[in-house]
Amino acid sequence: MSATETIVRPRGGRKRPYGLHDPQTAHPSPRGWMGRTLAWAVIGFFLIFFVLPIVWLVLAPTKTARQLLLDNPFSFGGLDTLASNWNELMAFQNGIVWVWLGNATMYSGLALLLTLVVSIPAGYALALVEFRGRRALLAVTLIVMLIPNTALVLPVFLELSALKLVGTPLSVILPFSFFPFGVYLTYIYFSTAVSRDLLNAARIDGAGEFRVFAQVAMPLATPVIALVGFFNLVGNWNNYFLPFVMVPGRKSPIQVGLAELLSNVPLFNPTSAGSVTISLPVLAMATILSVAPVLVIFLFSQRFLVSGMTAGGTKE
Repeated sequence: MSATETIVRPRGGRKRPYGLHDPQTAHPSPRGWMGRTLAWAVIGFFLIFFVLPIVWLVLAPTKTARQLLLDNPFSFGGLDTLASNWNELMAFQNGIVWVWLGNATMYSGLALLLTLVVSIPAGYALALVEFRGRRALLAVTLIVMLIPNTALVLPVFLELSALKLVGTPLSVILPFSFFPFGVYLTYIYFSTAVSRDLLNAARIDGAGEFRVFAQVAMPLATPVIALVGFFNLVGNWNNYFLPFVMVPGRKSPIQVGLAELLSNVPLFNPTSAGSVTISLPVLAMATILSVAPVLVIFLFSQRFLVSGMTAGGTKE
């Protein structure tokens, strides 16, 4: 008997020649075929909707304005054109783009520090410390999370105007530091991923509440600290409306600066034709420059972000 004719007995007890395919595996069912087709269709849709615009944006600064409109959208222009567009961007208002980037870094960085100083202890207290008004404070935190940030701009502006802080860096940093979502994330993490028995053991050994928080809870909270910090940084970096209202002019961050660049593009603002004009490739380069810092931070911190998002998934 040859190798292809050897009889084998599968689990079900039915004999079939070795080397022959099971009809059910050789011909997938219509349901499986439709499922795979739908999955590839969804993947293709997201590729077209999200990836292609990013590819176009990366290639746009390598072209002239004419090439951007007439050539293949996904063709590479040239390194000389890229350098020319870079010099044009740096020459706009004597390199004000670096001032905008510096302002955004200062506002977002200082607000991030204040957010971590407030949110992490607040979430720890709501999760693991019993005190009067705890449930009411947690309910208020959840309610404030549901209020859109744009709805708070006007009352915040009136409040800071009464304190004579409008136009100063504090008018942006203090509202940026208000991050109830970070408090809630920290609360969920400490409620699910940190053992109360471990903290109680430290208290039994004579450690005070502050020492328990600083030396026991904080080292365990590295993933959620990274997660809260990243969400706060990205939200503040991309915030446009609040800085636009509070700090106009040279004190603006990069997102408000992009709007000023856009107003100097004749295609979007015909009234700018007689003044300093910005071409579309230069605007695309400024857009890439504005998202590059956040992208770099994400690439270096994604390990902590993933662990922070999954740490509270199970309760010990």
